[in-house]
Amino acid sequence: MITGSAASIVYGDPRLTHDIDIVLELGPSDVMNFVAAFPAEEFYVAPVEVIRDQMLRSERGHFNLIHLQSGFNADIYLKGENELHLWGMERIKKIEFQGITLSVAPPEYVILRKLEYYKEGHPDKHLTDVKNILKNSYALLNIPFIEAYCSAHELSPLWKKVRSAKTARLKTKSKKKTRRSPAKRKARRAKN
Repeated sequence: MITGSAASIVYGDPRLTHDIDIVLELGPSDVMNFVAAFPAEEFYVAPVEVIRDQMLRSERGHFNLIHLQSGFNADIYLKGENELHLWGMERIKKIEFQGITLSVAPPEYVILRKLEYYKEGHPDKHLTDVKNILKNSYALLNIPFIEAYCSAHELSPLWKKVRSAKTARLKTKSKKKTRRSPAKRKARRAKN
């Protein structure tokens, strides 16, 4: 499941990113096939022992996959028992892109992970991504689910912060739409 910045681009606004975040379900018998899929002369793949060690973690198991020529990095997060990973994997969005079907995290998942990363001390880009998802994909969102998750995970203040920014932006747009054109204002002044 594609998540992180790449998924926020799908639901929000385009921006540069240096990596791709992927949530993956790997079973013990899948590890060797996974490693074999990436030739050592083209990719750095974490050693099998590291991957298996990360698989033992119930949450936050991860490792890197790096394309050696370009330096492009994939952060691979293991599904484990993380409740949000489980929820997101059950609601993957299939998106066609240049003849390939991509499995993208649902927008609620992307928002909630971005709020968590920001809370952990990561950069403002996460809040910007959330605001852009709200701006461009609001109709797709399950707001009650987001609010319940935020409440249960002490993210409500951040959620309110990005929601209030969206509301303020909508009010500003609404005021701009109701303003009279310069010609109408001039005609009205002449009439009075």
